[in-house]
Amino acid sequence: MDDTRRALLEDLLATASPSGFETPSQRVWTDYVGEFADDVSTDAYGNAVAVHEGDPDAPTIAVTGHADEIGFIVRDVLDDGFLRIGRIGGSDRTVSKGQHVTVHADEPVHGVIGQTAIHLRDEADDEYQDIAGQFVDVGATDAAEAREHVSIGDPVTFSTGVSELVGDRIAARGVDNRAGTWAAAEGLRRAAAADVDATVYAVSTVQEEVGLQGARMVGVDLEAVDAFVAVDVTHATDNPDVETAHRGPVELGAGPVISRGSANHPVLVDLARDAAADADIDVQLQAAGTRTGTDADAFYTARGGVPSLTVSIPNRYMHTPVEVIDTTDLDAVADLCAAIAAAASDVTSFAVDV
Repeated sequence: MDDTRRALLEDLLATASPSGFETPSQRVWTDYVGEFADDVSTDAYGNAVAVHEGDPDAPTIAVTGHADEIGFIVRDVLDDGFLRIGRIGGSDRTVSKGQHVTVHADEPVHGVIGQTAIHLRDEADDEYQDIAGQFVDVGATDAAEAREHVSIGDPVTFSTGVSELVGDRIAARGVDNRAGTWAAAEGLRRAAAADVDATVYAVSTVQEEVGLQGARMVGVDLEAVDAFVAVDVTHATDNPDVETAHRGPVELGAGPVISRGSANHPVLVDLARDAAADADIDVQLQAAGTRTGTDADAFYTARGGVPSLTVSIPNRYMHTPVEVIDTTDLDAVADLCAAIAAAASDVTSFAVDV
């Protein structure tokens, strides 16, 4: 990954984007794709779309990622100046206490999610408290002082940044799924540079973590799209504390993950696997027997049914402040998206042969 691409990734990861508050991250994304896309647009809720216009007779492919991340929201200001919080998306109550956070008010406010010292707790009674029972300490001495800085409804995110690990691996908050929006943007750039015949859309959706809402909007709005490729993260289960029942074939550093089953259209699965083989990209396979848990679940039922596929980036410790990915996997996902776009013109039909 060259310096320009790495700078985009770090900018996206540094920009807080909790569900419903994605605008700053979408600005970073649209500024980048605007340098090479034929057109860039946004809708009323901030879904962002960029396009490379190809041959009108060739297929139209959309490569997507979701811009939003999990987080918290200020739901009350207590008399003593502490903030009660609620969930935005699937925030994990087991990792939140004792963390630095940022309240994204009119001006950022730093705080911590309080954790009573071990000396003052009965360890025998230790349990993970629900998010609704946890609180943020911003240093205010009473409610009046707290309200000078924050308001009900302000979003809150962990304050962790990007950390370089050994080799090509990084740890960061919000890899799920700004890594996917990075791959969508880069897939479009690489497809445009190759001047593929297909018309290619790159899409950065909003509010995936709260019910695939942005994808539902985009699936209806992009009427010309023949197929969607949803790029998201998936669980790398190669760390030692994953129980045997949850272990799977996905490993960090072993390449993009192509899902099979449920929403994943068999023609697109074959197209992706063949494109990967032709481009010499190592891929991993993952079963999705019921649902993918990604925007593909919304895309594939849009407009009476649109062929869709999930391509994933292996990710350790999902929905924590320390998600870990291998950037070689991420780079390969962008290459695979471009390869799928290039090979799409060879597909005579995206429908199954019944």
